Amino acid sequence: MVADGDETKGDGLFKRIVVGTDGSDTATEAVRQAIELAQMSGAKLGLVAAFEPVPQSRLREEGGEVPGDVQYAVGPREDVNVTLDGAVGKAKQEGVEAQPFPRQGDPADAILDVAEEINADLIVVGNKGMTGTKRFLLGSVPNKVSHHAPCAVLIIRTT
Repeated sequence: MVADGDETKGDGLFKRIVVGTDGSDTATEAVRQAIELAQMSGAKLGLVAAFEPVPQSRLREEGGEVPGDVQYAVGPREDVNVTLDGAVGKAKQEGVEAQPFPRQGDPADAILDVAEEINADLIVVGNKGMTGTKRFLLGSVPNKVSHHAPCAVLIIRTT
């Protein structure tokens, strides 16, 4: 089912892929593989990064040290924007159309929300938290996403 006016360039298995990132090495590997899948299938890529609100005390402290013309960039989304910009840049280098989705709140909820919004047919997540004796229990993000996803989920081995 394609939303009105939503054209996709690919005719492969996947048209819209969502992947979450927090900038960590394991998330970067999940993004790399999602880019490769998008490239092979001609899919659009939705890159999701969640953030928690930054305490006002930190904002005041850091804001005072920043020149006035760039103070607008200091805020709760500051680190997330840097992470997403890097991931979007990597996707574009590989010829993949990518859109950033910075979201406040729980990372799993953010990924699920974006997947529903863009009518994704695949969510890619890393297996972070699946090592050692815990290998039978998914980490909180892949566990929640895999149980509540509106589409297929690919869990990438990143550890």
